Amino acid sequence: MPVSSRDSHQSVIMQKMLQPKELGTQGSAKAVVIGAGFGGMAAALRLKAKGYHVTLLDRVDKLGGRAQVFEKDGFRHDAGPTVITAPFLFDELFELFGKSRQDYVDFVPLHPWYRFRFQDGSTFDYGGTSEDTLAEIRRIEPRDVDGYKRMLEHSRKLFDAGFTQLADAPFHDIRTMLREIPRLGYLQTYRTVWQLVCSYLKSDKLRQAFSIQPLLVGGNPFSTTSIYGLIHYLERKWGVYFAMGGTGALVDGIGRLMVEEGIDIRLSTTVKRLTLTGRKVTGVELEEGSHLAADIVVSNADPLHLYRDMLPESIQSTSIKLKRRSRKSMGLYVLYFGTTRTYPEVAHHTIWFGPRYREHLRDIFERKILADDFSLYVHRPTATDPSFAPAGCDSFYVLCPVPNLDADIDWSVEGPRLKERIIDALDGTMLPGLRESLTADFIMTPEDFKERYLSISGAGFSIAPHFTQSAWFRFHNRSESIDGLYLVGAGTHPGAGLPGVLSSAKVIERLINPASAPPASETFSARC
Repeated sequence: MPVSSRDSHQSVIMQKMLQPKELGTQGSAKAVVIGAGFGGMAAALRLKAKGYHVTLLDRVDKLGGRAQVFEKDGFRHDAGPTVITAPFLFDELFELFGKSRQDYVDFVPLHPWYRFRFQDGSTFDYGGTSEDTLAEIRRIEPRDVDGYKRMLEHSRKLFDAGFTQLADAPFHDIRTMLREIPRLGYLQTYRTVWQLVCSYLKSDKLRQAFSIQPLLVGGNPFSTTSIYGLIHYLERKWGVYFAMGGTGALVDGIGRLMVEEGIDIRLSTTVKRLTLTGRKVTGVELEEGSHLAADIVVSNADPLHLYRDMLPESIQSTSIKLKRRSRKSMGLYVLYFGTTRTYPEVAHHTIWFGPRYREHLRDIFERKILADDFSLYVHRPTATDPSFAPAGCDSFYVLCPVPNLDADIDWSVEGPRLKERIIDALDGTMLPGLRESLTADFIMTPEDFKERYLSISGAGFSIAPHFTQSAWFRFHNRSESIDGLYLVGAGTHPGAGLPGVLSSAKVIERLINPASAPPASETFSARC
């Protein structure tokens, strides 16, 4: 696998990080943030705005957590999230310090948001205006036009309940959950996403297209709570965007902001364990043996790893021990490659459906076997930003959901085999001539997620988004057992995906008191 890389902006950031740093106001409370993914970076900025001296640590050599950038032979690839929704959550981080996100990174709207490609070669373009979407639905199944309108209205109600009011609300108190049960029951969130979609749409193609959202956050549509149906309205409300220069450029912009605001960033630094006095966190012990003292610690690590490997089991509550047995999300197999030709007819985002849907997902989540068939997410960033590839070429990232490492799969053998099957499938459908034009290819498997990101079982999104693993049932943003320990990221409330992990930082901002000055963020209201 190529090493992680960034453009010239990242080089400037790294140079500034190596310079002597202003350590903040004398006597300021100290916060250590473990993990520089989007949740960790957002938490670091929000704590800095509250007056803390913040040290941000990450075990890899670049910011971004799983949002790394790989380069090979002139082709660039975003390794992590590629879809931006709810852009205001990024804007807020810059506004905390009186700055504008637009001065750091440019977001451009996509059209279509996604193209769905079915086995018979037909396609469904989703996104743009409401009329664009309705026209596409009418072309596939006219009877589903009214059903989609009613589903979108139901999605709005789910959005109002699950995002507007609860996404940044702390759920460490069971009473919070109990107060929400009547409303969640009224919205039938005990149903799965698949059941929700089927109650409004008749076309099998549209049912597949409008039920895949849980897969974007690590869940099976046939078992994920329908609260995630809110994603339809969330996308409709703000649209779907791409950061010019890629997600790596967005990471670089946030990195510049952190450097400007005096956050102490230490990369290639692995935390071995948290240090405690009784049940109070006192700092972190690094793998190389040194200790960093802290008044509070925020973990953006996989909470399963945090509680299994970084804290003594003897002081963990029963609820934490139960959550450590949570069902994990699926694994991810990712094929990166370039082509020596372009495919101008291929959209920026394509969902390529295989011949099976329900049964294939059962293979992944329940049977935990690697089937011969698959479905794919195909990312072609050169559709929007030609800088991702040399002139006359295209850059691709193909993500294939697979079982996590709880399955008995030898990825050293199956990884190359799966690559060949994917290339054959794409060559025979949406990328004709791929075999002759393919270049600079490499893969990531669940083994890489385990090794690189310390993701338990190589899960792509930490724990799965079942109803009994959401809200109060999910890992709490304020630790159930350790005073001064807070959690952000995909495995915590409200869940995976960029809006989820950014909102988790807003949750802890509400839970943590200012350090030595009123928090700047109090002047900004959440825009929902």
